[in-house]
Amino acid sequence: MKTLTEILAAVRITKAIGSTDIRIKSVQFDSRLIKPGDVFVAVKGTQSDGHDFIEKAIQSGAVAIICEILPSNPDQNITYVQTIHSGKALGLMASQLFDNPSARLNLVGVTGTNGKTTIASLLHEVFRKLGYKAGLLSTIQNKTGDTVIPSTHTTPDPVQINDLLNRMVREGCSHCFMEVSSHAVDQGRIAGLTFKGGIFTNLTHDHLDYHKTIENYLKAKKKFFDELPAEAFALSNIDDKNGRVMLQNTKALKKTYSLKSVSDFKGKIIENQFEGLNLDFDGQEFISQLIGKFNAYNLLAVYAAAILSGEDKNEVLTALSSVKAVEGRFDYIRSQNNIVGIVDYAHSPDALENVLNTIGSIRTKNETLITVIGAGGDRDKLKRPVMGKVACEKSDKVIITSDNPRSEEPEDIIRDIEKGIDPSQLKKVLTITNRKEAIKTACIMARPGDIILIAGKGHEKYQEIGGVKYPFDDKEILKNYLLTNINHN
Repeated sequence: MKTLTEILAAVRITKAIGSTDIRIKSVQFDSRLIKPGDVFVAVKGTQSDGHDFIEKAIQSGAVAIICEILPSNPDQNITYVQTIHSGKALGLMASQLFDNPSARLNLVGVTGTNGKTTIASLLHEVFRKLGYKAGLLSTIQNKTGDTVIPSTHTTPDPVQINDLLNRMVREGCSHCFMEVSSHAVDQGRIAGLTFKGGIFTNLTHDHLDYHKTIENYLKAKKKFFDELPAEAFALSNIDDKNGRVMLQNTKALKKTYSLKSVSDFKGKIIENQFEGLNLDFDGQEFISQLIGKFNAYNLLAVYAAAILSGEDKNEVLTALSSVKAVEGRFDYIRSQNNIVGIVDYAHSPDALENVLNTIGSIRTKNETLITVIGAGGDRDKLKRPVMGKVACEKSDKVIITSDNPRSEEPEDIIRDIEKGIDPSQLKKVLTITNRKEAIKTACIMARPGDIILIAGKGHEKYQEIGGVKYPFDDKEILKNYLLTNINHN
């Protein structure tokens, strides 16, 4: 067991009451998980404030409390440590608790509005194909070598992160690729981690329910790059207007990638079909099984990051040519009568527009494009009408349905989406609150050669309604109706 002094080594302490020369068993920020001998970190969250649970943590056996506000009547048998940012302190402490596992890995973080999951997952797959044992921390799943651990957040909490990284080290992993959300940066969840590289994909309208303004959202992303060490690389998409901003203050090696601009790693789309992409990266042509311009960017980021990690160009391209689409990301099936069904996680206006533009660049226009969309409850409401507008402008028919309504009424969310639709477009719109019925209806409406896009939930295997998660899989439902139950003329 480590002493509290050892675990607090990197934390800026404002005031301490009691001795820090005490041994502790673990670090927790959830009072319900406290066991005798633990230290409790009182973190101010979006839903609750850990300071309200200090007494409960003490009753459960906590021997030390880390907090931003000291209690007015401290318990004389407990050690209290005051710090400016409890969330950041939690990250730094978790890293120390597990002997700083990130420093023993080649840890690469991926941030941006879109593409994080695909890039992190493809990097993991490519490096495994190159012969490395690698770990993955992603929205879809976490992998510590050969062990798969279900994922609950884009970026786990600091204790989970360091526990998982420590497992990777123990299992002999040399690399880890992780998604870095803006929430995680802002809340200090990545504090204490040693990154060997950072990748910026893009920045568009999303998460304003949390960040309030685009400027705050941008600052959170940029903070990740500002704090990269000089030994790391900072790789940025400079076709995005914020790409150069990300690199402004970083000490890391600055590198860029693009399809349009002059950059360090330049890509070009030669051909884009439902069967895949024909690409040129730095003068070398290759075929990818992935589809769409946005995936060309994702593949280019993976290629550039692998080269910056010291890998051979030809070996990387060979590995890239064999990788498959990430689950729920432009994940498509084709029926016997040539109806194409696509499931995609697109849940922001930009992501939806990218997917619809990709379909638009491939389709013949002789077929009908049917888009099924919704929007998540208890999340950024400003994007809802924009998503309705984008869907109607770029689709022939639109079915508005429920996504994960959470604590909101699905009909209220649907009305918000409808506000963005021009009255002249309403004739192409259907509203079906039940998501399963909406997907079924899209399959009934589709004729041979048509295209169905089911957007918003992607890889998710549930639908959250009223605080309860019910089993729900867009792709399985689409396959059931498109390939099995419905006959088309």
